[in-house]
Amino acid sequence: MKKIPSKKITPMPPKFNMIWLWIAMIVGFFGLQYIFSSEPTKKISYNEFETKMLIPGDVDKLVAYKSNDLVDVEVYIKKDKLEEDKYKEVAPSSNSLSLSPNSGPQYRFTEPSAEILEKKLTASQDSLGQSQARVAVSYEDRSNPWTGWFISFMLPLLIIVVIWIFLMRRMSGGAGGGSGALFNIGKSKATLFDKESQINVTFNDVAGLTEAKQEVMEIVDFLKNPKKYTNLGGKIPKGALLVGSPGTGKTLLAKAVAGEAQVPFFSLSGSDFVEMFVGVGASRVRDLFKQAKDKAPCIIFIDEIDAIGRARGKGNMMGGNDERENTLNQLLVEMDGFGTDSGIIIMAATNRADVLDHALLRPGRFDRQIYVDMPDINERKEIFAVHLKPIKIEAGIDVNFLARQTPGFSGADIANLCNEAALIAARNGHESVIKQDFLDAVDRIIGGLEKKNKIITVEEKQAIAFHEAGHATVSWLLRHAHPLVKVTIVPRGNSLGAAWYLPEERSITTTEQILDEMCSALGGRAAEKIAFGKISTGALSDLEKVTKQAYAMVSMYGLNDKVGNISYYDSRGQESFTKPYSETTARIIDEEASKIIEEQYARALQILNDNRENLDKLANKLLTSEVIFKEDLEQIFGKRPFDAENTELLAEAVPDESYSIENAANPSSAEGSDENK
Repeated sequence: MKKIPSKKITPMPPKFNMIWLWIAMIVGFFGLQYIFSSEPTKKISYNEFETKMLIPGDVDKLVAYKSNDLVDVEVYIKKDKLEEDKYKEVAPSSNSLSLSPNSGPQYRFTEPSAEILEKKLTASQDSLGQSQARVAVSYEDRSNPWTGWFISFMLPLLIIVVIWIFLMRRMSGGAGGGSGALFNIGKSKATLFDKESQINVTFNDVAGLTEAKQEVMEIVDFLKNPKKYTNLGGKIPKGALLVGSPGTGKTLLAKAVAGEAQVPFFSLSGSDFVEMFVGVGASRVRDLFKQAKDKAPCIIFIDEIDAIGRARGKGNMMGGNDERENTLNQLLVEMDGFGTDSGIIIMAATNRADVLDHALLRPGRFDRQIYVDMPDINERKEIFAVHLKPIKIEAGIDVNFLARQTPGFSGADIANLCNEAALIAARNGHESVIKQDFLDAVDRIIGGLEKKNKIITVEEKQAIAFHEAGHATVSWLLRHAHPLVKVTIVPRGNSLGAAWYLPEERSITTTEQILDEMCSALGGRAAEKIAFGKISTGALSDLEKVTKQAYAMVSMYGLNDKVGNISYYDSRGQESFTKPYSETTARIIDEEASKIIEEQYARALQILNDNRENLDKLANKLLTSEVIFKEDLEQIFGKRPFDAENTELLAEAVPDESYSIENAANPSSAEGSDENK
């Protein structure tokens, strides 16, 4: 029975409390006071000074200064004498943190005037004769008390203030810049694009996305002509949520809305609301809507809204609200707070609409959810036309051909492909980008960098050749397998070999199609078993793929007769801790998935045994040329018996040089022979 791993629960870290920061500042202030302070001095009489210090010769120097019509005298004891027991009470401790612990003074006494002090010192030292050096008095003017006060009080305070400003700037991300960060923590970080800094992106710059553009164009019309709808009793929608895979153009579409509407456009990310201080996120939401009301009509665009819009209560093991939930609550309040005729429209984008809070998606908040799908072949043509404009390409490049070569590519993938092709053309010294540069760019993006110098033994190379020949043979002879157009045993990326396919663009998949794909994926391991009588670890990616497909057939799509028309798939991820079926059902699912895989493996073995001679020919050709194409397979196997049904696209997609690609939407269709793939 398959063991379902338990999800590791990470404890929530404690919230940051400002009280601890204030306590740390107060402790630091007194600590600095102690550090900057010198060792305390002991007050004595002149007689004690004369008998215990001056006559024994322990005095290093005397410093006198006038204080309140009297003369204060500071006594500095010689450093070597401070080690004696009689000076133990004023000697500096070894662990003292004072900046100048040995500088003294250690004692002090007071005299009525400087004249009296000089007379007493002269009389005391005359009795010593010439056996001991005389100690002179140096006089200092300490009439300005501000110097000592500044050093002892203001300097530590200034250091504390500087540290506070530095911490606040770091914690607030430098909002407002300079010392203004202290007061701008709760301000919105949204970037405003208005007439002075207007966005020049329009719908003409957004290729494809026909249905999505129709939805958002109505929002633009709302902003330009609101009375057209309000006169009929209609209400301007409050929000539109763009949902789609990464790279499909959600942010670009929002910019086009702002460019077409010619209204102020506030742009920010969901993570801009996140802050470690309590209440800062909610404060920024309030400030954002306050600015938006002043600029209405306008658009607020929040990219990656799932950073603050995740469903409340999930993942919070302590049972209380965290800062992210407070921010979401404030956003919900603000979206309900402004009137429908205020002219403020919120647009948001996310890749994870399934994790968003239900209150955020209800009518009255995000009234419209616009799904931005992967572009189809016609939309890819339009996207290529946009991205090829700045590139110098050779005459005769067929955009239709490029669109057919890139099934499953998003708009960002196509932009990257065009740029990569230009780089490859420059590397090869071409004056313009040719067709082969685009094909090489596709291989580079999908398969990785080619590694012709990778060290591979003869036995490994033979195993890789038969593995890839097995994939090619089975896929060529199965009705619903993706048409194979290229096989290589040249290492590329993490793979030691790969098979390229050009699949159909279909929306649904039948049971027969899944089984044929699984059989084709297992053809590599089956070929190794037939050719060498043993198998290797090179089929890791194939096994991962077929295992997922088998379990999906049984537990998700209801394609298994024994389990029946039941799906245990949880689209909202609410069953992450418990499985929605019993132990008996789990055992049945495991058995049926294993049965499907073993049946397709046996089927692949049978197909390869029936075509053993052609399998050997194909593997030997791979060992000789390292790369083979569709035409090579036709010479060995002949025309596919079912090509007449679905080869209309394939006939045009294969280039004149018989060089093509695999499906980017299903990266596992490039069957690798490396266990790490």
